[in-house]
Amino acid sequence: MKIILQAAAAAVSLALCAPGGAAETDSAIESSARQSYVFQVYLKGDDIKVESNNGAVVLTGVVAKSFHQSLAQETVVGLPGVRSVANRLRVKESPPAANSDAWLLDRVTAALMFHRSMADGNARVEIKDGTAILRGQAASQRQKDLAAGYVKDVEGVKEVRNQLTVPAVPKKPSPVTYARIDDASITAQIRMTLRYHRSASAPAISVSTDKGAVTLGGKVGTAAEKALAGRLVEDIRGVKSVKNLLTVD
Repeated sequence: MKIILQAAAAAVSLALCAPGGAAETDSAIESSARQSYVFQVYLKGDDIKVESNNGAVVLTGVVAKSFHQSLAQETVVGLPGVRSVANRLRVKESPPAANSDAWLLDRVTAALMFHRSMADGNARVEIKDGTAILRGQAASQRQKDLAAGYVKDVEGVKEVRNQLTVPAVPKKPSPVTYARIDDASITAQIRMTLRYHRSASAPAISVSTDKGAVTLGGKVGTAAEKALAGRLVEDIRGVKSVKNLLTVD
């Protein structure tokens, strides 16, 4: 009888403690999302509400661009304690028609925006009949070449005209602060970058981040895809190191 009573008491204790624990986890999830690097920097102009119930998160509100929907979801999915995410975000304006120049510009913009090598300079992208035209100034010849390579590999781009200019004296790269870039934001940036590159096989690549150290897993079709994925990830803001465990199938 004593054993039964002890077991019953323990069960009651757990039942009483569980709601409070779940509430604390939900509060931490909501707070972490709002304070994440992605929400603070890339989504700061959007009206996004994050509500968690026992780790089941619902995103509601209005965002400026369609890829902001995916970026918000990718960030929240990577937070500790999250079990599922229901994305009910609405786009402020109707998304551009698939395969149109405006649609392709969104994809190119999303593919470039997370690279630290693109932080300096004032490169601009225009799309005309599927051709990407790069204008403005790159910080260095390396940045100019990287920009063209990144854009050329975006799904849907037919051609790249690289009209970026390079200053006679290259600019020194801006210092990057890693401390405020959380792991969930780093992973989200990587997932978003990979999904727009035709050579990166994003669906087949797993990404895990621990204090800025990124591990890539899964299978890709060629050694070139493996190498490209590694180069893309190394250039993402907040990434300190990359362990490329991709295998070629």
